[in-house]
Amino acid sequence: MSFPRVVAVAPGSPAARAGVLVGDLIVSIAGRAPRDVIEYRLLVDEADPWLELDRGGLEVSLEVAKGDGESLGLEVHSALFDQVRTCDNHCEFCFIYQLPPGMRESLYLKDDDYRLSFLYGNFTTLTRFTESDLERVVTERLSPLNVSIHATDPDVRSDLLRNRRGATSLRWLRALLDHDIEVHGQIVVCPGVNDGRVLDDTLAGVLDQFPELASLCVVPLGVSRWSNEPRMRPHTRTEAQGVIEAVQDWQDVFLATVGHRLVFAADEYYLLADRPFPEPVTYEGFAMHEDGIGMARTFELEFSGQVESPTGVQPGFFAWVDGAPAEGYRAPRTSGRPGAVTLRPSRNAPIGILTGPLGAQVLAPLVESLGRDDVRLITVANQFFGGNIGVTGLMVGEDLARTLAEQPEGHRYLLPDVCLSQGRFLDGSSPEDLPRPVEIVTTDGLALRAALEPIGSRRPNPSMAVPTAIHPAGAL
Repeated sequence: MSFPRVVAVAPGSPAARAGVLVGDLIVSIAGRAPRDVIEYRLLVDEADPWLELDRGGLEVSLEVAKGDGESLGLEVHSALFDQVRTCDNHCEFCFIYQLPPGMRESLYLKDDDYRLSFLYGNFTTLTRFTESDLERVVTERLSPLNVSIHATDPDVRSDLLRNRRGATSLRWLRALLDHDIEVHGQIVVCPGVNDGRVLDDTLAGVLDQFPELASLCVVPLGVSRWSNEPRMRPHTRTEAQGVIEAVQDWQDVFLATVGHRLVFAADEYYLLADRPFPEPVTYEGFAMHEDGIGMARTFELEFSGQVESPTGVQPGFFAWVDGAPAEGYRAPRTSGRPGAVTLRPSRNAPIGILTGPLGAQVLAPLVESLGRDDVRLITVANQFFGGNIGVTGLMVGEDLARTLAEQPEGHRYLLPDVCLSQGRFLDGSSPEDLPRPVEIVTTDGLALRAALEPIGSRRPNPSMAVPTAIHPAGAL
């Protein structure tokens, strides 16, 4: 077990006044060594906590004067201080297995940790969940959680996970729901494996066994050129249409039986099937916005000014690794927040919006509606991952550099922050490595519209800390 390391101290905070320094290791709080940031938050939430610190090998004891519930004013280096609960499934569709060689080591770690589900929205299969985990989740009300279902038939699920415990681990989902834990489910649909009749059987199983689910998203698998699984392939247009129709049929069933639609198809299916996105009201509040459900509709609402603030968080891919805020991806950072590159062209220069192929399909009509000839989309083909990978959140520096090298100098290039983690792309490069200056912009429609407004016409919006971006978020 390691200790939480202080990476930022807010000026004027209780921790700063007590003398806590960046680099200090927190050995214990009130005599207890926290296992993770969840336990850490509970301990530091108390009034006047005692901290035992390791400062370069020296033992330091400090009492921090603060009120009950008052923020300590620290940021620590990681969400977990003990070992990450790694995944022992071997799913054919797992994207970790499809990463190119030579990337940074942290990206290859497969987790199946309920704590990361609570903090960062990761999905857990529950195959490594235990009685003590259930007790902690219930006692500390670690809710909501995200659970990968994929299939409710025990044999199909164990086959998909390549883990015999997959046949029985959904019993923990039943236990979580019995204790009123909010759970959102996911089905990754693999053509020829768990679509068609199997998908219908799974949705029937959800209605029969887990009707208390808050929501259930149905998403297509991504297949990179590095996949070596013969059964895994992208959907055809007909298959995508079939998934949409099945989801719509079951929405009617769920609406009639449990009072809400419960199941939703990812935006990517509508793009693959060349069908219009559902109306905003049918998404019932966009509960699974972060998983690619309704991102296009919310982006449209934001871009057109029909909402006053962004709909939801855009965590991007691999949100919990490499500099993600330990408090969870919804938490503000006290340090390390990426900002726009300072050297950039005139505000009134022609604008190029960098986006992936799927994002371009959504953005094209929005940009066209502006009626401007100085704004264009620049679609970045993903040769780094290859396959059917077309989401903007997986753009990398290598592909961006190749694309930008063919673009004219002196233009403004808008880059969505969803493809960056602590200022780095997934391939390890940074915006400073690109051949053209870029403006890093927040990934929502409000911010993109603001970034496109000519100088002198921008209206201040307190929700926008940075200009903003392109495409409909991490999934597109």
